[in-house]
Amino acid sequence: MSPKQVIFKKIAKDKSVGVYMGKRDFVDRVDSVDPVDGVVLVDLEALKGRKAFVTLSCTFRYGRDDMDVMGIAFRRDIYMSTRQIYPPLQDKEQGTLTKVQEKLLRKLGDNAYPFFFEFPDNLPCSVGLQPAPNDVGKHCAVEFEVTAFSAESQDAKVRKRSTVRLMIRKVQYAPEKDGPAPSVQISRDFVMSDKPLHLEASLEKETYYHGEPINVRVKISNDSNKTIKNVIVSVEQIATVVLYSNDSYAKAVATDDSGDSVAAGGKLEKVYTLLPLLANNRERRGIALDGKLKHEDTNLASSSITKEGVLKEVLGIMVSYKVLVKLIVGGIMGSSEVGAELPFQLMHPKPDSGIPYERDEMVFEEFKRSYLKGMVEDEEEPNVSEA
Repeated sequence: MSPKQVIFKKIAKDKSVGVYMGKRDFVDRVDSVDPVDGVVLVDLEALKGRKAFVTLSCTFRYGRDDMDVMGIAFRRDIYMSTRQIYPPLQDKEQGTLTKVQEKLLRKLGDNAYPFFFEFPDNLPCSVGLQPAPNDVGKHCAVEFEVTAFSAESQDAKVRKRSTVRLMIRKVQYAPEKDGPAPSVQISRDFVMSDKPLHLEASLEKETYYHGEPINVRVKISNDSNKTIKNVIVSVEQIATVVLYSNDSYAKAVATDDSGDSVAAGGKLEKVYTLLPLLANNRERRGIALDGKLKHEDTNLASSSITKEGVLKEVLGIMVSYKVLVKLIVGGIMGSSEVGAELPFQLMHPKPDSGIPYERDEMVFEEFKRSYLKGMVEDEEEPNVSEA
């Protein structure tokens, strides 16, 4: 049996326009980004002489939709591009079509029209900050959306019944070539101690995948006359909101409070294993998460990789990770800390190559629209068809 290709489908309430897309995740490879492509199906009878348009937009939200101060909504449109689909401005056969578009056009007939967008190279990836458990509505996030609508003109008022929205994601995968494994060495001198404390820490590699344990090798040579009371190893996520405030949020997403001690003149060499997972941080507000598509689950945000020369101020939310090794050192005047940092990348592995569309038979299956409690009608789940 040949594999099936999922086709994401959503139709406007008045049936005037419908969107069909072969995928909702578009990969940013730093030097290039997957184009956004699909097909819009128009119903000429439902259009009633109106035109049909499709828009790709990138929005940065930094508050709930119902938060409105002096008429100012807590959102900013980073990018928006609109194409007229019907009446077509050029012959649909003139453009270069993807395999999915070719099959959809053959299946849907003469009233189906392809669309194609290219991302600018300075747009952020899909990422958001986790709200508190009792918060509702949309919060701080970078979101991408494909919108099809029918109206008398592009600037005319658009009815909700004539509009269909499909959330998409711009994602990054781990680079094919890994960088050097991070390592650090620190020596700390103390008052009234003839010899210093030496700390070495290292990771096995620079890039880790979501769900993969992180082994941290720690080597301590305590030649000082101080006692190390505890060794704490943690993974810290740093989320910097660069678009409007440059605020940074540092959150420990995995911690090993070992309780290990090292006496004066003693040594310790040990491997600590950490596993940063969203499952252990679901109740914590402000944790950065990868972009989410409605009811689907997500994970901790992936590390941000940017193209050289791009202004970071337009990138929304920047995410990075580091391992912290902290030594709690006892003393006559109280405890002090000796720390070391190991920056690394946390990302998804590059997926296998896609399904060979040309061998698949396209079969559409309607799915009933479903609603979440508290969500408005405009936010329903898309229909999903299989091919």
